[in-house]
Amino acid sequence: MRRIALVALAVTLALAGCTDKTGGKGGEAGKGGRPATVDGVPTSEGTHKQKLDVGTVGHREYLLHVPSKVAGGKWKDGEPADKPALVIALHGGLANMSKMRDLTGFDKLSDEHGFLVAYPDGVMTTWNAGDCCGAAKVGNVDDVGFLGKLIDRLTGAGLADPRRVYVTGFSNGAGMAYRMACEKPGKVAAIGVVEGALVTACDPGRPVSAMIFHGTADGSVPFNGGGNRDFNDKRPFPPVSDAVNFWRRLAGLPQPRERVKALSDDTRCESTGKGGQGVAVTFCRIDGGRHQWPREASSMLWSFFAAHPRSGT
Repeated sequence: MRRIALVALAVTLALAGCTDKTGGKGGEAGKGGRPATVDGVPTSEGTHKQKLDVGTVGHREYLLHVPSKVAGGKWKDGEPADKPALVIALHGGLANMSKMRDLTGFDKLSDEHGFLVAYPDGVMTTWNAGDCCGAAKVGNVDDVGFLGKLIDRLTGAGLADPRRVYVTGFSNGAGMAYRMACEKPGKVAAIGVVEGALVTACDPGRPVSAMIFHGTADGSVPFNGGGNRDFNDKRPFPPVSDAVNFWRRLAGLPQPRERVKALSDDTRCESTGKGGQGVAVTFCRIDGGRHQWPREASSMLWSFFAAHPRSGT
């Protein structure tokens, strides 16, 4: 969540463009009974740039990575026989979907473990995470609606398991992951937050599993709170402990004390353990960590996500 001084007028310009014209379910046949597209979404192995009509002027874009385990796996009635999980990875401020793809390395994990990855683009490199950030906030962009439509498109087409949808993000994107859990908890099984803050009104009505990484030397979103929420909002960010406590209390969980193995000696991770609804909160403190994506974050997030599908209806 970096302070981004952009004008609201830019939002309108950013949203201008043509509407997504993708076709209906089916498409020409691929290998092994796999259709070439489903609801206009490519099913072949690789990373595909996609457009999504969100009901406003223009369209939104995202990258979709389809691993070989899905593309080359068993298909039945135009859908994967075993529906994969979906990870949605949200870039930080002043970045974009391609940078998030490079930053996280989720493509490699996707290929190894067989889950889909979507990298959406924010508006003018920002997300409307509530009290932050920049053009998306100033323009009151409906990013919750956009991400909800993205989830519905991929799960509704039968390409992803609706009980295994996970949202992760960095900085401003991490704040957006929080907002999705706050406003769309029925669509999100778990969130992964890296160097972000909970700066939106939050009353989800149901708990969501969360894994939170934060460095003690983060100068952009301070570990103990402080700084400015945005270029036009001088209120400080809340400390990361506020978010940890919010999500664990919502699920009726204790303080995180169960040690979780980390890949770095500077990272100390502790978990609440699973509660009665299968929900858990894990907090990873990175001693001396700055405002950056830790090298161990992606693999640890996937392990956490894989262990926490959404329960109930």
